[in-house]
Amino acid sequence: MPKYDHLTIEPKWQAFWEEKQSFKTPESLSGPKYYVLDMFPYPSGSGLHVGHPEGYTATDIVARYKRANGFNVLHPMGWDAFGLPAEQFAIKTGTHPAITTAQNVANFKRQLKSLGFSYDWEREVNTTDPDYYKWTQWIFLQLYKKGLAYIAEVPVNWCPALGTVLANEEVIDGKSERGDHPVIRQPMSQWVLAITKYADRLIEDLELVDWPAGVKKKQVEWIGRSRGCDIVFSLPGRDETIRVFTTRPDTLFGATYMVLAPEHPLVDLLTPDEHKDAVKAYRDQAARKSDLDRTEKAKDKTGVPIGANAINPATGKEIPIWIADYVLMSYGTGAIMAVPGHDTRDWEFADRFEIPIVEVVSGGDVTKEAYIGDGLIVNSDFLNGLNVADAKEKMINWLEERGTGKAAINYKLRDWLFSRQRYWGEPFPIRFDEEGNHHALPEDQLPLLLPEVEDYSPPQGDDPQPTLNKATDWVNFKEDGKSWRYETNTMPQWAGSCWYYLRYIDPKNGDKAWDLEKEKYWMPVDLYIGGAEHAVLHLLYARFWHKVLYDAGLVSTKEPFTKLVNQGLITAQSYRGKDGYVHADLVDETKPGTFVNRETGEELEAQIEKMAKSKGNVVSPDVIVAQYGADSFRLYEMFMGPLEQSKPWNTQSIEGVRRFLERTWRLVLDTENDNLNAALVDGWGNDQQLIKEAHKTIKGVTGDIEGIRFNTAISKMMVLVNSLTKAKQKPRDIINRLLILLNPFAPHICEELWDRLGHDTPITAETWPTFEEELTKEELIQMVVQVNGKKRDTLEMAADTDKDSALAQAKALDKIAGYLDGAQIIKEIFVPGRLINFVVRK
Repeated sequence: MPKYDHLTIEPKWQAFWEEKQSFKTPESLSGPKYYVLDMFPYPSGSGLHVGHPEGYTATDIVARYKRANGFNVLHPMGWDAFGLPAEQFAIKTGTHPAITTAQNVANFKRQLKSLGFSYDWEREVNTTDPDYYKWTQWIFLQLYKKGLAYIAEVPVNWCPALGTVLANEEVIDGKSERGDHPVIRQPMSQWVLAITKYADRLIEDLELVDWPAGVKKKQVEWIGRSRGCDIVFSLPGRDETIRVFTTRPDTLFGATYMVLAPEHPLVDLLTPDEHKDAVKAYRDQAARKSDLDRTEKAKDKTGVPIGANAINPATGKEIPIWIADYVLMSYGTGAIMAVPGHDTRDWEFADRFEIPIVEVVSGGDVTKEAYIGDGLIVNSDFLNGLNVADAKEKMINWLEERGTGKAAINYKLRDWLFSRQRYWGEPFPIRFDEEGNHHALPEDQLPLLLPEVEDYSPPQGDDPQPTLNKATDWVNFKEDGKSWRYETNTMPQWAGSCWYYLRYIDPKNGDKAWDLEKEKYWMPVDLYIGGAEHAVLHLLYARFWHKVLYDAGLVSTKEPFTKLVNQGLITAQSYRGKDGYVHADLVDETKPGTFVNRETGEELEAQIEKMAKSKGNVVSPDVIVAQYGADSFRLYEMFMGPLEQSKPWNTQSIEGVRRFLERTWRLVLDTENDNLNAALVDGWGNDQQLIKEAHKTIKGVTGDIEGIRFNTAISKMMVLVNSLTKAKQKPRDIINRLLILLNPFAPHICEELWDRLGHDTPITAETWPTFEEELTKEELIQMVVQVNGKKRDTLEMAADTDKDSALAQAKALDKIAGYLDGAQIIKEIFVPGRLINFVVRK
């Protein structure tokens, strides 16, 4: 094998690692530990595309690096395999979801193994395995026993075609994201988890973790804690009142109308006969919109008056009551006092429906737009002349003295709707007695197995009956002479992913969810890498469950994940014609930047987009591994740019890192006769400049891995390989250290070369090299970094830095990464000692 043959080398070493259990997690609970975790995947039928392994490659680099530095490393993988997509595919094909899930898992696992990831496969988990979901059910019972799981009648997004409740994020313009089916809002009896009881801690404990600022901000905004005032509005001639929450009690004198959510229980009571038809029609219209469509996405304000008034407690005047879908029953009290002079939504509504607008805070022109800034209070009796902050306090005191208001804290966060009506999910460990009262299933009866059903398609129509109702022999049973029935809703896919990181600690334990001593050693997770799409819900739900378990003494840390990194998207070129997307295989480039459908001749619009099967721009890692090798694939994914930045895929660019590996191969081997390179010499050699460069590389790569800067680490190793290639003598000690540095990135070739060099033990067992600080000192220069010819930052680097390394370091700069994110780099200009310029287009 004189040449670098990845097709022989990579399977050889993958088999070796598996046979030797090279990456088995140490049983020892002493010494330094490092728990590095991926967000485990949903195993879809289409398998991995090249975007998926980006984060997995990053965690693998860290895992291998930490092992080489003497850490006990836990690096596991598993499958988030319950959920709607598997069920829909099963319905479509007539194949049981358990069968398709097993096939998909096997394919994903094959693909991951082909990339040489150092997972401890002995700790593999699958959320659909009864040995796993037994403990998901057990955790639910811990919440249930603490009063944190309850049944409530709540408005939900019901999709008759899919036969299940959908989250707000799964509804777009009143239709399901999957399948584009109509969705209606309707009340339904649901299991709900009391996450709101942990709202304050979920905000405050973000101080304990090293997470991106943007992720923390999203969590805080989702929880939406706000301080303000509850105000009671009386109704003329009625005993009932309407309570509103507002953060702006200082503007009460400017409230010229009220708005109720269409679902508010007082709407029916207050609406006179002559308004009932219009109100009903509007409520039906609102029921077809999701909460997101009604708030964040709403462009035009709509609403109808209900024909009743309320009394403004500050002015004593009657103001009209409207219903409008921009007010949600799930937020606050489902009612607002509308102050159009100083709230943008209220102003737009009042302007459209010609409702009076009153200025109560000076500083703007409320006839043209709402003024939301600071200023002095006007037109507000006893508040006149006060600033906003003082006016808030005075108004709250005034309302409290009269019994018509009090200081309050409100949350945007709602309790978590936890029921699903579909088949493919965890059964609730709950049974109902003959009177309809719910009871926890005894823990010694867990797991409650998901029953077999002949027809697992969801119920059709507007009557949302859970699919498990079809399993009549399972649902109804007798025990101790009493009749019982099981809960027939199933848990959401979130359930299994809320705690999987804990099961990895002790996955074979049949008596406990995990051993407390093992948990105390391994937790918290030191590094968690995954997609930004989970910045809110998955992380919020997992943190909630973890805090419940912490309060129960079942985990030892307040937070589960110490450091979080979101990898950027790997995008690809997609092509669209008048009839939709055209698969990339059917596209020809007639001249630079101009593309046509070669079958029809139609000119196509091209743009960089997220990879998706529906867009025809998916690239499979299987193809890349076969042609270039897993090591080339891993290197390219990390060399494309900073991990957190979105990057466009370009298969041709892999050839550059492939050539780098071939140069590394030739440092050790003579490709003519497969013998060791005749230029190899023992020790460090006598080239002092090369020795210094080796120490600089060790220092630089070490720091870059610690800082999750993998692209610049690779560029530093490229520089050293270039220098070794030019050197007449190739010192073994330098090459040995180079291979250990490169091993986390390209482990197969490094194992092979290490073995060829005559070492008795595999490179995976080697210790990370050290450096001498004195030998790393270098002359530094300042380089100007431009984007499209405009200076955007400066970069300090070694005077002898080559082009590839300089470009990689420039791309890693925060300011530059912001300009490059989502852009296509047309040209890279490198003027040694002076400047770098990226020519880009969006």
